[in-house]
Amino acid sequence: MDNNIAKRIQRLRDRLTYMHDIFAGKHQDSEELLRARLDTFTAKANSDTLDDPYGELAGVEDLFGYVERRLENEITPMDRVRIVRHPQRICLKDILENVYDNFTEVGGQDEHSLDPSMLIARAVFIRHRGKKTYQQSVLVIGQEKGHGAEFRNGGSVKPWGNAKALQYMRVAETEGIPIHAYIFTPGSYPLEDYPGAAQQIARNIYGMAGIRVPIISVISEGGSGGAEAIGLADRRLMLSHGYYSVISPEGAAAIEGRLKPGERATPELIEHCAQNLHITARDNLSFGYIDRIVQEPPLGARPWHFDFFRNLRQEMLRATDEVIISTRRMPLFRGLALGRRRNPEANLDEMHMRWGLSPSAKTRLREKRQQKFLRLSRHAARDRRPMLSKTADACIDWICKPWIAFKYDFYRKHRRKISGFMEEMGNEWDTFKMRILAPFHKLAGKGDKSQAASDLTALSAWSGEGRRSKWNYISPRYKIDRAITCPNSASYGCLDLWGPDLFAEFAGVCSHCGYHFPMEPEWYVKNVFDAGSVFEFNSEIEAGNPLQFPGFDERIAAAQKKTGAKSGCMTFEARIDNIKMVVAMLMGTFRGGSFGAAEGFKFVEAAQRAAKKHYPFLAYVHGTAGIRIQEGTHGVIQMPRCTVAVRRYVETGGLYMVLYDTNSFAGPVASFLGCSPYQFAVRSSNIGFAGPQVIKETTGMDIPPKYHRSYRALSRGHIQGIWDRRQIRANLKQALMTIGGRNLYYR
Repeated sequence: MDNNIAKRIQRLRDRLTYMHDIFAGKHQDSEELLRARLDTFTAKANSDTLDDPYGELAGVEDLFGYVERRLENEITPMDRVRIVRHPQRICLKDILENVYDNFTEVGGQDEHSLDPSMLIARAVFIRHRGKKTYQQSVLVIGQEKGHGAEFRNGGSVKPWGNAKALQYMRVAETEGIPIHAYIFTPGSYPLEDYPGAAQQIARNIYGMAGIRVPIISVISEGGSGGAEAIGLADRRLMLSHGYYSVISPEGAAAIEGRLKPGERATPELIEHCAQNLHITARDNLSFGYIDRIVQEPPLGARPWHFDFFRNLRQEMLRATDEVIISTRRMPLFRGLALGRRRNPEANLDEMHMRWGLSPSAKTRLREKRQQKFLRLSRHAARDRRPMLSKTADACIDWICKPWIAFKYDFYRKHRRKISGFMEEMGNEWDTFKMRILAPFHKLAGKGDKSQAASDLTALSAWSGEGRRSKWNYISPRYKIDRAITCPNSASYGCLDLWGPDLFAEFAGVCSHCGYHFPMEPEWYVKNVFDAGSVFEFNSEIEAGNPLQFPGFDERIAAAQKKTGAKSGCMTFEARIDNIKMVVAMLMGTFRGGSFGAAEGFKFVEAAQRAAKKHYPFLAYVHGTAGIRIQEGTHGVIQMPRCTVAVRRYVETGGLYMVLYDTNSFAGPVASFLGCSPYQFAVRSSNIGFAGPQVIKETTGMDIPPKYHRSYRALSRGHIQGIWDRRQIRANLKQALMTIGGRNLYYR
């Protein structure tokens, strides 16, 4: 048999295996037809009885192509998941070798210098204008699955891999070159060793929100936080057979089916969840979370699809050019340039344009990126505010904006200068006065010093100020008329606690070891802040069911009835010793504190309100289980969206603090909570990226006891301090007076 024919036969067998794997037993008639035809041809080729070997082989290949095109129309969302997971799927190395003209991998190769599942390279495009040739550099980053290579860890990046990606993104910003990010990950590796999975993803998202060079991302397999770690981009493209989701279909099926550890979901339930999560490229394009779909060959792109690579090259050039053009001031020239590049027949290799940006263009680029993400997903929340109320709020904002600008940017700025000058003059006068009066003070000081000595040696009298002998709110659990055993009793020998004492006078804190029992959100609202100072806003924003996930409307209604809240986030203004602040509280009592479009809507509005009023902004996490999976990408998009809002607030000079309590996990911790420079935790709280069961299923490892305890987060630098529940008010007051930026009304 001819060697070339043998290679083509092997490729057809690979295509048949691929088809069998991605359809998981479906379409067996088509599979049997192709196998029979291929076996017949192979037998004839081995016996040398073919009259026209290449002609007949072309006929077999045409049959394979016809069947693949026909099955293309019957692909389900779960089939697409199997496509992107398959070892024959294109990987980032294939893209580097076929899309770019040259590249050099940077950042190291081994586990200690760079996680092998995160690939970073400097790549080059060669473009032309007439007879002139130009080289344009880009930084390429992305998860590398390596056609199933085990050492790549399946594209699940460890914290130091994401850290290295952020480091090189800043290098690209310094050098002024665009960034191309390719997302091939089922999710990040849930490791809480330094710097910690959640903390590093938060740093990446926060950093990308401020990068001042174009960022283009391409999604093939976009798994939740792992995708968002490199996904906050000016243009987001998605491969037509890719998926972008808050959780894998198997993970969603385990939650929906309420499976116990070791149990597996049925294929039907997994298919059902994949369908209801709306994870495909067309779904995400309709939601507005991606900008364009890159069409793939039937049944997905594989390394030998060279036409696909040529098309992807054109799309990357087009997207980068569009971002550069969008920063121009002249709308006429901008429209003409965009029109030429959006022509599908245009060869962008022959249409070179300069990718350098002026400082003002870089500022416009960053502003456009941030505004883009702030606008996303607002339609996915149920806004029950009356139209008259929304109009009135908009008018008040419009009227108050000039006054606030005058008050803080002009009046107080100049008042500080005058006050500073007068203070310096007063200091000089006091110094002069002391020198003049010094001889008289010496004569007066020769008298009896017994009183001064007694003042130094006597015990100070306790006035009792600041002591809260009675809480404004007492947990309803104080009615438990029985003894409660502390979870630490086996370790520390704690005595049993009487329920009425524990949940009333002791504020849920063990009097022996200090273990903190969980308390209700109302306890903090009424005991931490000044009485009568809490003013809730945006309470009409409701959690909904934007994907129409079966049965989820009833579950949301049950949570609303149980808690009396309309969503898992309560936003309000409050005071601590008359210092005003804005608070966004994630309530663990509302479906575990899961975070969705409504919660993101309220969080962004709260951050913007704090910036307008020059108030401190506190995110109090009573508890959060992560992103609400039933909202799919409507939920996961809140990670970059809320982070952008936080960054804009912090950059104006505000004070953003986060206080964790009970259990805080997953997406919120890995984004808008984890990016705060001031993070604290209530004692006995748990903080991390993934829960123990998820880590066990993902890595196969049993984590140590108390792996997520707050003191471990403190030891790796995730948080800056651990507070006793009874001292939250005093600690917050101290923080308000000692930390924070210039843009606060009381500074």
